[in-house]
Amino acid sequence: MIRRLNITLEEEVARELEKVSKEIGEKKSKLIEKALTFYFDYLDVKIAEERLRRLEEGKTDRISAEEVYKELGL
Repeated sequence: MIRRLNITLEEEVARELEKVSKEIGEKKSKLIEKALTFYFDYLDVKIAEERLRRLEEGKTDRISAEEVYKELGL
């Protein structure tokens, strides 16, 4: 499924997007989609690192695998 969005970009970013799009012959929307996918992957790593840091500092509770299995009925 494709969803159409209307976005606003800084002029410099818009020019760079246009330039790269022409250079590699790829639609701007596809480049934005790929860039966001890479960025979301990066954010997933940052979130995981933050959660690990909080766990190591004792700022988050641990739940044993047995508790999870029990709650899921496994």
